[in-house]
Amino acid sequence: MKRLWAPWRMPYLKNGQPKGCIFCVKTKQKHDRSNLILYRGRHAFVMMNLYPYSNGHLLITPYRHVGSIEDLDPPTLADLMRTTQRAMKALRLAYKPDAFNLGINQGREAGAGIESHVHLHIVPRWNGDTNFMPVLTDTRVIPEHLESSYDKLLPLFQTVRNRAKARGRARTAKIKVKR
Repeated sequence: MKRLWAPWRMPYLKNGQPKGCIFCVKTKQKHDRSNLILYRGRHAFVMMNLYPYSNGHLLITPYRHVGSIEDLDPPTLADLMRTTQRAMKALRLAYKPDAFNLGINQGREAGAGIESHVHLHIVPRWNGDTNFMPVLTDTRVIPEHLESSYDKLLPLFQTVRNRAKARGRARTAKIKVKR
């Protein structure tokens, strides 16, 4: 018999799901590394998925605790999408995926594990990444440890943020020159 080790699941198995909304609880704490928070925007943040479908599986979440995307105001929706763009850019730099799955599982029947706080999943995909393991054994192989993924992605989010700020300054300068 072959074994597939997933030691990061043991705390979940021992303790079950944490009390309260993990998104609300973890963003109030200032332990971004241990909470796998990579980026904090004005209205939304990026957190790594503790139980990823693939390396780089990220969650883009508004700070506002609502269960439906319909309940988000326009500035929050805009920031959610800007943050999603930044996350995709960082993932492209880190992993060079061939494609992405983007999705919001809204409601238990749609597959939401945390249905009271809407969030968007970004799952990087590669040509041939669906192999026999999930099909035959309902098991996914994640080759990179979460901490290694975090260390790879964190500086890239800073790079992406700095590039966005520089583009914003350049646009502002062009507007001033035209006047």
